Amino acid sequence: MSEEFHRIRRLPPYVFAHIDPIKAKARANGVDVIDLGMGNPDMPTPTHIVEKLQETVRDPRTHRYSTSRGIPGLRKAQASYYGRRFGVKLNPDTQVVATLGSKEGFANMASAITAPGDVVLVPNPTYPIHSFGFIMSGGVVRSMPADPNEDFMRSLDRAVRHSIPKPIALVLNYPANPTAYTADLDFYTEVVKYCKANDIFILSDLAYSEIYFDEDAPPPSVLQVPGAIDITVEFTSMSKTYSMPGWRVGFAVGNERLIAALARVKSYLDYGAFTPIQVAATAALNGSDDVIEEVRKIYKMRRDVLVESFGRSGWDIPVPKATMFAWAPIPAQFAHMGSLEFAKLLIQETGVGVAPGVGFGEYGDQYIRLAFVENEQRIRQAARNIKKLLGSKTGSGNVVPLTA
Repeated sequence: MSEEFHRIRRLPPYVFAHIDPIKAKARANGVDVIDLGMGNPDMPTPTHIVEKLQETVRDPRTHRYSTSRGIPGLRKAQASYYGRRFGVKLNPDTQVVATLGSKEGFANMASAITAPGDVVLVPNPTYPIHSFGFIMSGGVVRSMPADPNEDFMRSLDRAVRHSIPKPIALVLNYPANPTAYTADLDFYTEVVKYCKANDIFILSDLAYSEIYFDEDAPPPSVLQVPGAIDITVEFTSMSKTYSMPGWRVGFAVGNERLIAALARVKSYLDYGAFTPIQVAATAALNGSDDVIEEVRKIYKMRRDVLVESFGRSGWDIPVPKATMFAWAPIPAQFAHMGSLEFAKLLIQETGVGVAPGVGFGEYGDQYIRLAFVENEQRIRQAARNIKKLLGSKTGSGNVVPLTA
């Protein structure tokens, strides 16, 4: 009876569980920890969204059970968003499901479509639920490159030809967490063509669709590719776009068969988010895009400050085009430590918390993820603290100009 449960045995020790106690100890010792580790937005939810929640929660009729698919108004609002933003037409009754954040939706989709031993192609490194949703469901994960470059299609073809049984699904995540890689429509078109020819579903995580920094190149949806909806479901979230992480509102949209499977699983597991939260989320989607633009502006400023100040401290940070993260190679003199030990060292010696890259897959072990969840002043302080550890007197040249 003391043996570990089967599903728990399939999960490795949670990397971040090694980091949190060290941060807690540092704080208990009076250290002002500058935490750039968790992608937990620090900006308040816009006022009009909060006010809609307050207004709705006063109606006792909204205190009853909701529906696991999401209220009709919320699903219509999400379908309208896809029409405005991507030019994609969705049926809110059959092609949209509201989820308790994109993470829950992804995990339940994995549960809905995965049989024991099914093979799924997943980027490495990537957000953990992309792999472990399938692992917990009895599937087998085969790693794919995270970068959507010229090697991706060769790797995809090789993985399909050499996997037994043939993969049932391919996970895409652009803009990517943690790497901040972005993809264009040409890439999606090639992937859709290949997956349709080989009867492979596409599960696309588009949680960072609105956190991008090139105004002329907003990230596309794979559903913009003609025929993609025949094999694709895409997941989005309101957590980052509207600074609503604790509200737990997300969506799955796309192929009717896959959406129906997800809805059926959810019908056994939950009654959906609290109705006032869904009403407030509807107001957010139907409201002005000004709040999205303001969030994007803040993240861009923080990105620029982080790249500039860390560069002057001796740590080259590649400039991300999107997301609220920077994916930074471990400085050369510490590369031998690996990401977990280096993350521990940063907390102990500098009071700066980061996410070790190995937490996103073994191919991330030479990287650190930095989240833009502290203001500019604290980011600069983090850079000064790190400069002492790196022993650098001058910047390394990887500097972006600060925006006004």
